[in-house]
Amino acid sequence: MAFVFIIYALVILLIINSLTHSLCTKTNMSKEKQPRVFRTINVLITILLISSYVEVLNAV
Repeated sequence: MAFVFIIYALVILLIINSLTHSLCTKTNMSKEKQPRVFRTINVLITILLISSYVEVLNAV
């Protein structure tokens, strides 16, 4: 089950990163600000994925 969740998490991160890239290009965000935006979103999504994994483990 952990293997399936890891694959799921990687797919979610890839999708979120592509959406973040689209956001940065559409808003004409400066190159200096983009890494901070990517880092913040990736950390928040990772926290969300870890908490949902713990929730799934507790439900089983």
